[in-house]
Amino acid sequence: MKRMDRILSLLSLSAKGRNLVSGEFMAEKAIKEGTAKVVIVSEDASENTKKHFRDMCNYRKIPVFFYAKKEELGKAIGREMRASLAVTDAGMAANIIGHLEER
Repeated sequence: MKRMDRILSLLSLSAKGRNLVSGEFMAEKAIKEGTAKVVIVSEDASENTKKHFRDMCNYRKIPVFFYAKKEELGKAIGREMRASLAVTDAGMAANIIGHLEER
């Protein structure tokens, strides 16, 4: 399985297990509450959105990655386009981080 397919599959599993929140508002809330273990922002998100999440995550020492397109992220979790996702399960987040760092 391709690395990208594997990462999107892991995001899909996280969504089905309710270990993922999506959308700017919910992802930001998870970051501020400290429940986000890794944040993924789409590569085609606006520069302002990327900077906003990068700054928030760096301040709270949460890993942030810029990955895939909005349509791909949304499709992986069974939703419309999504510019940001936050994984809330530590084990799943570690697995996703491992795959993202290998690419």
